[in-house]
Amino acid sequence: MTDSDPVLALRDVWKSFASADGQVPVLRGVDLSVSAGETVALTGESGSGKSTLLHIAGGLDTFDKGTVRLAGHDLAAMSDAKRAAVRRSDVAIIFQQFNLIPSLNIADNIAFQARIAGHADDALIADLADRLGLSDQLRKYPEALSGGQQQRVAIARAIAARPRVLLADEPTGNLDERTSAEVLDELLALVADTGAALLLVTHSPAIAARMGRRLHLSEGQLV
Repeated sequence: MTDSDPVLALRDVWKSFASADGQVPVLRGVDLSVSAGETVALTGESGSGKSTLLHIAGGLDTFDKGTVRLAGHDLAAMSDAKRAAVRRSDVAIIFQQFNLIPSLNIADNIAFQARIAGHADDALIADLADRLGLSDQLRKYPEALSGGQQQRVAIARAIAARPRVLLADEPTGNLDERTSAEVLDELLALVADTGAALLLVTHSPAIAARMGRRLHLSEGQLV
């Protein structure tokens, strides 16, 4: 992989799910590339396959045919164990539901993925906590924090792992409009500083407009 290659590339990707009536196609020959430092919004109706596409891009789900290259790795040619290693080292995902670990305090939640990936950096974790307004919350547990604070923890956890690809699935969907805008500002600033590639799923035209590029998924294809 060279510096000019996209860090995430999907080529002619197809995906179907089984139903009582047979196979139901969800993705029909999707082509998608995201370069380091690029921010891309993915929109589409509910049930259009946005989350499926995101999960395939991150190596969390399989696909029927096509090619997915993630940080220079051909996912289809790798074993489950090797795909898991790539996910740990090169990918971070921010979910709508935060997915914090309730038994860990905020400091340990932020450090969790970085430690698994072997990228733990106490100075970076402290800087992220400071930038996201979490420095005085580090010894607390997730249940003591507001929704906006918990999403900031989720963002810090993702960035602390130093991912090359950052995937976000409706990352502000559970937040009010003002908090959503603040969290998005913080996320984009951190992405700009780290040079990660960001692919973000959203229903919000306002959020999509903040991204460098916007794609729409309709009838299994990107338009």
